[in-house]
Amino acid sequence: MSINRYLMAKKLSGIEYWALRLYSGLVWLLQPWLRKKLYRRAKREHEYGLLVEERFGHYRDASSFGWVWVHAVSLGETRAAALLIDQLRALRPGMTLLLTHSTATGWAAGKSVVRPGDRQVWLPWDTRHATKYFLEHFRPVVGILLETEVWPNLVNSCAQQRTPLLLVNARLNASSFESANRLRWLSGPAYANLTAVFAQSAADAERFEQLGATVKGVLGNIKFDAQPAVDQLLQGREWRRLFGRPVLALISSREGEEAAFIAALLAHKTSRKHAGSDGDLVQILVVPRHPQRVDDVARLFDSAGFSVSRRTHWKSHPTRADVWLGDSMGELALYYSMCDVAMLGGSFERFGGQNLIEAAACGCPLVMGPHTYNFSDAAEWAERSGAARRVSDMTSGFATALKWIHQPDALTEAQGKCLNFALAHQGASQKTASAILSVLADEQDR
Repeated sequence: MSINRYLMAKKLSGIEYWALRLYSGLVWLLQPWLRKKLYRRAKREHEYGLLVEERFGHYRDASSFGWVWVHAVSLGETRAAALLIDQLRALRPGMTLLLTHSTATGWAAGKSVVRPGDRQVWLPWDTRHATKYFLEHFRPVVGILLETEVWPNLVNSCAQQRTPLLLVNARLNASSFESANRLRWLSGPAYANLTAVFAQSAADAERFEQLGATVKGVLGNIKFDAQPAVDQLLQGREWRRLFGRPVLALISSREGEEAAFIAALLAHKTSRKHAGSDGDLVQILVVPRHPQRVDDVARLFDSAGFSVSRRTHWKSHPTRADVWLGDSMGELALYYSMCDVAMLGGSFERFGGQNLIEAAACGCPLVMGPHTYNFSDAAEWAERSGAARRVSDMTSGFATALKWIHQPDALTEAQGKCLNFALAHQGASQKTASAILSVLADEQDR
């Protein structure tokens, strides 16, 4: 295809065309780096070593067609995708699912989502050739991206092959919007070539529209529809009752937060010692966000003089130790139901916070740090409803959590507010599934 024909077909300006070509050349050159990165990460998370060639658009099976393709980059998106996929299966019986991921945690979680006849593969690296081969091999009837995953070549390849591509449960915080706007010569065509965007909030919708996307609805956050595992809720509450003292948790912690938490914990112990108080009034529970960091976190607490008991070493109940360490996957409901108050990991350093919705659904009040931009609306709603409290740093967060724990009436009231907050925002998965199939029907009628 000549440049002029390409520009006309894709509605790109000359600058946008050459920007895409420059970007494509860069990601092509980075392929050896990606292979090395996957090799290194596979040493700690073996999933990264699986089917590596899929990331470059090469597949072992014969080409096929008719897939409903859902991309869920990592763990949180995969959990949301599972809720949406259940609704899609109910509305479109017999659909065959093509589920893609980019991370090992997403891949591991996705295993429970696929059924016989479905496929689970890696999303290709964003080169022109890999994305083209991916679409030609699977020929999906629709592509569904969750939350934030918009890649220039992937979107462009879908537009060229006339594959409807939707961004659902879409969010775009102010910082990400500013970054995308600065690179508008590259991001603009990507957003404009999406078939439709279904945003979590009105603020998200406005930002997407400013970048040129076609927003067709504000449907809320699918993650509110998740129901905590009942067996985990019951087990966690029973363990907390048996242990007999309040539990303060730091859940989904990220790099740097455990060290700050240890400093706050040591300061608390010192102050109690100076006041002539013996023993600890609370049990500490820490759950790192990424499983590959568990050993490092255990060493941090050990070096600070704290005994550690890991979840994977427990039998019928937690063993006594200064710190319980959550080192298992898929048990957040267990951990949230074990604790009286949880501090939200990812919010005390500049990571944007973690998903706080599951905590609310488990009836666990939260203390949040200043950095919740990845879940800004949910964080604001939780604080406004009384399900969460905001603090400026880890030290004040630790103090706030302790104070809350020692106010039983206020804590009981907050637990009820958590459940009400979670219930008030449900229903997005069904609305999103209906909207997707409506767009697909419109596209097939053209």
